[in-house]
Amino acid sequence: MSNPFTQPPTKEQKAAADEFTNSCVFKAGFSGIAGYGIGLVFGLVLSGIEFSSPVDTSASTKQQIKTVFRDMGTKSLSSAKNFAIMAAIYSGSECMIESYRARNDIYNSIGAGCVTGGTLAVRTGPRGMAAGCAGFAAFSAAIDWYMHRDD
Repeated sequence: MSNPFTQPPTKEQKAAADEFTNSCVFKAGFSGIAGYGIGLVFGLVLSGIEFSSPVDTSASTKQQIKTVFRDMGTKSLSSAKNFAIMAAIYSGSECMIESYRARNDIYNSIGAGCVTGGTLAVRTGPRGMAAGCAGFAAFSAAIDWYMHRDD
């Protein structure tokens, strides 16, 4: 019996894989996972230079280290969650906008930035959502312009 992992994929299998990996659900999920990983690293680095919670100097050195590492872990997980949500919303909305418009241009990034900023600011009310929309859209436009300025 031959090993199925050593056989090259058929055209149907390649087409199915391409269809799945090009779906908006896959892109949003993959971006969320990548955002989580980036957020973990980012949170770990930033928590190492932030001294928001004072260390009890009367505690033993071992207890102080445990407290600092626990605080770093909490901040890293919080940052990872925030990055994952932001990346998934942005990537998913950009994919849906691009699929609807059938174009790949800067306006997809601007729209996705607006959707992301507005969604993340939903608890702040309409003014906060408008500000979040404008801020994320401007940032997305600047990044997209910078990345494609030579095209």
